[in-house]
Amino acid sequence: MATVADLQPGQKGIITEFDDAVLPIKLLELGCLPGNEVELVQVAPLKDPIYINLSGTHIAIRRVLANHIPVSIVDNKPSL
Repeated sequence: MATVADLQPGQKGIITEFDDAVLPIKLLELGCLPGNEVELVQVAPLKDPIYINLSGTHIAIRRVLANHIPVSIVDNKPSL
């Protein structure tokens, strides 16, 4: 199963079911919920953190945390 950490810049995915006990409450409040779309915007030079667009909000999360957010990839070709 793919996760947010597996997305390429510009690629989008739909968040699938996950254990919400793993994610911080703040991330859930920002819209990191099953059924919402997430897009990988940018990856930092050392590969951590990653910047995502989640419900219209750009946020930075650590790659370790992104590995706990499963997605169903919507767009297989990242926009350049």
